Amino acid sequence: MKQSTMTTSTEIKDRAILVSLVTGDENDDLIQYSLEELVRLAETAGVEVLDTALQKREKADSKWFIGKGKVEEVRVRLRELEGTTVIFNQELSGGQVRNLEEALDAKIVDRTQLILDIFAQRAKTREGILQVELAQLSYLLPRLSGHGKNLSRLGGGIGTRGPGETKLETDRRHIRNRITDLRRQLDEVTRHRKLHRERRKKSGVYQVALVGYTNAGKSTLLNRMTNADVYAENLLFATLDPTSRSMPLPSAGEVVLTDTVGFIQQLPHDLVAAFRATLEEVLEADLILHVVDASSPMREEHIRVVEEVLKELGAQGKETITVYNKIDLCAPGDCDMIPSGPDAIQLSALNDAHLDALKDMLERRLMGEVVTFRFPIERGDLIALAYRTGDVLESETEDDAVKMTIKPQSKAYASVAAKLEPFLLK
Repeated sequence: MKQSTMTTSTEIKDRAILVSLVTGDENDDLIQYSLEELVRLAETAGVEVLDTALQKREKADSKWFIGKGKVEEVRVRLRELEGTTVIFNQELSGGQVRNLEEALDAKIVDRTQLILDIFAQRAKTREGILQVELAQLSYLLPRLSGHGKNLSRLGGGIGTRGPGETKLETDRRHIRNRITDLRRQLDEVTRHRKLHRERRKKSGVYQVALVGYTNAGKSTLLNRMTNADVYAENLLFATLDPTSRSMPLPSAGEVVLTDTVGFIQQLPHDLVAAFRATLEEVLEADLILHVVDASSPMREEHIRVVEEVLKELGAQGKETITVYNKIDLCAPGDCDMIPSGPDAIQLSALNDAHLDALKDMLERRLMGEVVTFRFPIERGDLIALAYRTGDVLESETEDDAVKMTIKPQSKAYASVAAKLEPFLLK
């Protein structure tokens, strides 16, 4: 009797060569850092990195992206190392993907696909999953003709042909329908988010958004300031879903800190568009904490990237404190070059004294300066209002008036400031 055998299938790990095209006069340090970042992205996605390659050209080759000669070099190296995949550090067109697939006989992945794949792995909530799927389909739709030979074949079999429809046309129609459905679902998510934000506004709670380059330490900072338990690891895009936690401040009352998804060089536009409902938390915030990895030699580049994304969101110019985190990891003397002042602070999220200093800065920025009013003695309603919305530091009764010096105590003060301003002493 023949014995049956059972095989256990395991997922085959991608074995990849990473390729980056350099055009123009990019700084050598930036070129190297960009390639190293691609390595970290690939490893985050679970790819085994076999080798890296750089190609310098005046501009990308319209057919081969890196030129036919370089494609041949990569093909030979891929066979030597028994690789299965080639990952490019830039975005490719559908035609370039098709040509490279045929020439290299390997899976072709560009930087955008790689980032989208990582987001797909990290997404856990319904909202995150919807956002990532929308970004992936929005990216794929204009490139269908370049992604795999099977997408351009005629549909075969019952239920696949249609009235002269090719499989490619069928795929496009299904994807467009799915995109419409995803946008509808995300519109509902946006509506719920807006309601939550409006409730927070009405409750007089200050809203502070944490933004920054991926792995700058935003989640760790949120955890330490609010005693939360948000997942925080030394990983790219460790957390995707926005997390809000409350934090009391002596004079500002309750403050809500919201952690947002980390940014990165060449963050896919489709991803920014899909996560717009999430990132609108930044637009609605009273203050932005821009968290920067002070120990990174590329911190200035990271700041530039984050500022570009904020500009794309329409949040440029918003009141911001730059938080230079991880100063405990700085090389000797390196942190001396970091700017300081009323809009910046250096700290380690692991140091309690540093966190107290940040909280003090937050309170000063949210509450503003101490103000003094002179109310007519018969306006007991205004005097009572001042007591309810401010910390009264001094009160002095004059002949026909009450002079009061107060420090605003909560966001509720902003809603009544117009009533009190006519009695403000300049």
